[in-house]
Amino acid sequence: MSDNPIFERAMRFLSALRHCQVLGLHVHSASQDGMTITLPYSPQIVGNPQTGVIHGGAITSLMDTACGMATLCVLPEFEVCPTLDLRIDYMHPAEPHKDVYGFAQCYRVTTDVIFTRGFAYQDDPQQPIAHVVGTFMRMGKGIKGTKGFGGSITGGQQ
Repeated sequence: MSDNPIFERAMRFLSALRHCQVLGLHVHSASQDGMTITLPYSPQIVGNPQTGVIHGGAITSLMDTACGMATLCVLPEFEVCPTLDLRIDYMHPAEPHKDVYGFAQCYRVTTDVIFTRGFAYQDDPQQPIAHVVGTFMRMGKGIKGTKGFGGSITGGQQ
């Protein structure tokens, strides 16, 4: 058990999502200030084989996951929070053969909706590949049919 329960919960969350496993996503950092997820470069996510540039869909998945997981940073207990809306503004293509990092944070939490923002980058967070804003619906912690999933995220504690 680490000294960072948010990081541990985030690692369990990622391990429960099949698309995250397929993409090879892993938690880079997690705190009350936000979440950073790593998308490792691989030939399977290349959109243009001639240039080696990563497909935008892989970056969209990274950023949707980072924003959704940022809810883990602000909620005291795990809640199901599906994506309501996600907007991504691409600044420039990712450089081939380099990992991409997705940072997201929650900037407003209401009883029904969580508002997030973030960015994707490679070497320098000051040179983002993309900016993202997203909203996530709070459906509560006791949603029927999700007990096993929620338990796997919380380490068996609901």
